[in-house]
Amino acid sequence: MKPCICKTRLLKSIHAEDGAVTVDWVVLTAAVVSLGMIVGLVIWNNSGSIAQMIASYIGSQEVVTTF
Repeated sequence: MKPCICKTRLLKSIHAEDGAVTVDWVVLTAAVVSLGMIVGLVIWNNSGSIAQMIASYIGSQEVVTTF
């Protein structure tokens, strides 16, 4: 009886290291993008109160039109 071709191909692909660097880069890129999104979210959430303070400060300033 012939061995299953699918099984041998599967075992070869599992033990092959041809795409290992590609997988590493994909995981590394996903980690960097995730970290960037988390930092962006933190900055976005905390910038609302600062924007309100700046808006109230600018709104309270008077413009002198005479010299």
